[in-house]
Amino acid sequence: MTISRRTVMRGGLAAGLGLAGGGLTGLPGIRSLAFAADKAVASSAEAPAGTLVVVFLRGGADMLALVAPADDPDYRAARTPELRVAAEGSRAGIRLEQTLAPALDFRLHPDAAPLAELYAARRLAIVHAVGLTDGTRSHFVAQDLMERGIAREEDLARTGSGWVARWLGDGGLGEGGHDVAGRVPAIGTAAAPAAALAGMGGALAVPDLRGGLAPPGGPQAAAVLAALSRQGDGAYERAARAALDGLSMVDGRLPREAGGKVAAYDAEGGAVYEETEAGRALQTVARVLKMDIGLRVACVDVGGWDTHENQQGRFATAVGQLSRAIAAFHADTRRYERDLTMVVMSEFGRRLRGNRSQGTDHGHGGAMLVLGGRVAGGRLLGQWPGLASHQLDRGVDLAVTTDYRTVLSELIGAPASRSFPGFQGKPLGVLSA
Repeated sequence: MTISRRTVMRGGLAAGLGLAGGGLTGLPGIRSLAFAADKAVASSAEAPAGTLVVVFLRGGADMLALVAPADDPDYRAARTPELRVAAEGSRAGIRLEQTLAPALDFRLHPDAAPLAELYAARRLAIVHAVGLTDGTRSHFVAQDLMERGIAREEDLARTGSGWVARWLGDGGLGEGGHDVAGRVPAIGTAAAPAAALAGMGGALAVPDLRGGLAPPGGPQAAAVLAALSRQGDGAYERAARAALDGLSMVDGRLPREAGGKVAAYDAEGGAVYEETEAGRALQTVARVLKMDIGLRVACVDVGGWDTHENQQGRFATAVGQLSRAIAAFHADTRRYERDLTMVVMSEFGRRLRGNRSQGTDHGHGGAMLVLGGRVAGGRLLGQWPGLASHQLDRGVDLAVTTDYRTVLSELIGAPASRSFPGFQGKPLGVLSA
């Protein structure tokens, strides 16, 4: 079998970046590069200000257990005490001032106290009954649809790029996503970048910076890829050069001790990041943000939300970890607040009624949380559909009354049609005027 230079380039880069839509297979062990080969990604000279952090809760988070109409009789009837937010007692949820449905007592999960503080400080807004208009209950299909910024499954095959890649395009950043001054416009904190970044040159996978950032094969692997990338000027070669430049740039800006070890991160504002998936990821984003390398988008994955069984304890733990991580990030990045926005989303919600395993199955409508200095916070937004049987989707799930693209398109400040083909939505007013 003959392995060509391009095969090596494609394989190595695909493994590193997980570029969706490319149909590429990777070489084991190289997992920290990113490349752009999707010519469908539009170029644009527009450069919206600010940085957007997209936190994706993988697994379909039960938003009816995070932000709940605690006194709704249909809610109380459908769920056991273990699966719902209580309006009273020692584990009562945290009441939210809201006008979305004034007759209802909406409350946050009791382990989401840090989020409640941000909501009360008007830094956090919540959009409820939001999600895909497609009715899929498949994790993979729903995540793919959202990350590619589309609504119909039949469009998946012809949509190779992610919504973030289409939003930023090359953004005037130059070859492979870097400008002449050297910038890294996008990162993902998973081992392979999210599909939302697919087709975007210069997007890096940055799972953890505590040991520095280099290809898993070390300097030897970097040298091989650098040599290969110099032998052409195609999409793969340009992407390889951009990725290697980005890795070197990030690694070079990490403060180090005398022996060369990466110095411990010194968070600001008294922030403490826990050793959790969310904590590590958001600390990484904060660290890259402060490097001043033009970070525009960071995609953060947080797993563990598929709670078919024994949901109560698992969900409480997940909510607590996520809430504390978000609060730490907010405190740590406060001086960037005006130009920094975070959105938290999941591929779908969970079924209203609990199952026999003390869990909840895949549902439909969910909620999105939006945090930042530009956010008109302290509000529940959207349209509450109700939880009576005739108000539910298919008679069992929270209905979707707000398309998830409505929220994202308001946050990016660019024409929605660029990132979300065929979609036109009116802003909800998540951001301050």
